Amino acid sequence: MLKNPKVRNTAIGIGVAVLVPIAIIKLAPYVRPLARSAIKGGLIAIEKGREVLAELGESMDDLVAEVREDLRVEREHAAGEAEPARSGLIAEHQRDLGDRS
Repeated sequence: MLKNPKVRNTAIGIGVAVLVPIAIIKLAPYVRPLARSAIKGGLIAIEKGREVLAELGESMDDLVAEVREDLRVEREHAAGEAEPARSGLIAEHQRDLGDRS
């Protein structure tokens, strides 16, 4: 009778349908603490991950602020070097205009 695949598969399905709820009821007292531990570990990992990301964000903010300050100083320095050269060109141009008059 169990040589027929349809009968055998149906018997297995019925057996699983009957035994799984019984197994869940019997194993629940043992599985629940394991599930709680797994969830607790996951929550701790998430909290730690958030802390690490917050520290990383603060470090990136500090780094960006430092780079912006470096750029500002470089631009001021470049503008300071360009100003005397520009002033010299203006004076030279004014002298040339004075020579033509």
